[in-house]
Parts: sequence; structure tokens; C-alpha cells
Amino acid sequence: MDFGMKGKVCLITGGAGSIGLASARQMLDLGAKVMLVDRDADALQTAADQLGSIQTCVADVSDERDVAQYIARTIELFGQIDVLFSNAGNFGTVAPIEDYPTEVFDQVLAVHVRGAFLAAKHAVPHMGQGGSIIITSSVAGLRGDPGVYGYITAKHALTGLMRVLAKDLAPRGIRVNTINPGPVSNGFQQRVEDDLGEIIGRDGTEFFDEIIPMGRHATPEEVARSVLYLASDQSSFTTGTILSVDGGMSG
Repeated sequence: MDFGMKGKVCLITGGAGSIGLASARQMLDLGAKVMLVDRDADALQTAADQLGSIQTCVADVSDERDVAQYIARTIELFGQIDVLFSNAGNFGTVAPIEDYPTEVFDQVLAVHVRGAFLAAKHAVPHMGQGGSIIITSSVAGLRGDPGVYGYITAKHALTGLMRVLAKDLAPRGIRVNTINPGPVSNGFQQRVEDDLGEIIGRDGTEFFDEIIPMGRHATPEEVARSVLYLASDQSSFTTGTILSVDGGMSG
């Protein structure tokens, strides 16, 4: 199958995490050029050691100066941006509304929503016909759960941002969609489940497996294959959509 990825310039924020890495690996295998952005310099170096032919940039996605710098660096190296995968995220905490820390709420929205907004704002001038913006939302962007104020609010907000961008950029031939994973077997999810387990008094991973109709977590590679679809020419008439990769959890 021809995905049309050869030579495409793909920029991935949150690039040192498992989904970012798996997506980068699949894009590279199809001949794409990849820039990974993350705030964790050590993790980026590990990613570069693993993947080889990538470029990296350390940045805080919620800081507009950092965003402008990673965009400028990408253009300096590659001359254009064909795919923007806004994948950076943080979880925050779980607490009753009266106890939820306001500063944590602000931090979560800053990384997810402000980060994706700024990425699009600075990347779009360098994108053209056939471009694709993919924003990582979540099954959490399709439901509500007690106490998850920052994360669930942010993931819902990303759907609104995606829909505005999709309408705005369609005349320019740029597609915009969200990818909405359910629980994924990775360190990020494990930390969430460890915290949840303390609250509910049972194993958090088992709890999630019981409420996923397919009975298990996704692998990062499974999510990355759906990211690749949205990044590639295979989704050339797909924009303004939510692609759930959650084993039926949101159904």
C-alpha cells in the first residue's frame, strides 16, 4: 500500500513518549523526515539513539518562544512542514472539585490546549496542499469521570480546536483530525492507573481492562498505525473527524 509518506516532513510534539516514538518509527520506515520535540532532553537523546535519522528539539510546548524556535528549526532543516502531530500531554491529578489544585488545572490546559493551538499557529504558515494536522485527544475527550478535571476538560477542548482548524484550513487543502486513544500500555498510563488504584482500592490496570470491550490496553504501535493513516495520503478526504482507538470503550 502506498501511503505517500516518502519525503514528507513530519513534526511530532511529545515525541519522546511511546506514541510519539512509535509514530516516528513508522513514518521513518515509509521514507518520511521527522522532527521530534519534547521537553525531556535525555529522553530525546535516547529516541535519537534508537531511531537514528531524526532531528530533535527540546521545548516547552506551552511557551510561545519555544514553539517559534522549534518551528524555525524544522524549517531551517527541511524547508517545510507536511504533517504536524500535536501529541504532547500531561495528566494532572484526580480530586474532588473543592480540592482540585487550580495551578494543576492551568498546567494541564496549557500543555494540551495552548500547546496544540500554538503549534498550529506557527506551523500552518509553512504547510500547504495535502498537509495534515493530528491532535492527540483521548477517550477522556468523549466522556466524563469523577475528579479528572484538568485532563478531561483539556481533551474535550482539543476537539473544539480541531473542528475550528478543520473548517478554517479546508480551503487550503490542510486536513485536521483528532486521534482519541483509550488506555495504552505505556508509562504514562501506568502512572495514571497507579494513582487510580490508590483511590479505588484495587488494581487500576485490571479496572480499565474490565471496562474496555476488547478486554485489553492498546499498544503504542496500534495507536501509531491510526496516526499514520491520518498523516498519510490514505486519509486525503478525511478532516474534522474524531478517530477513536479505544477497543470500543467510547461506544
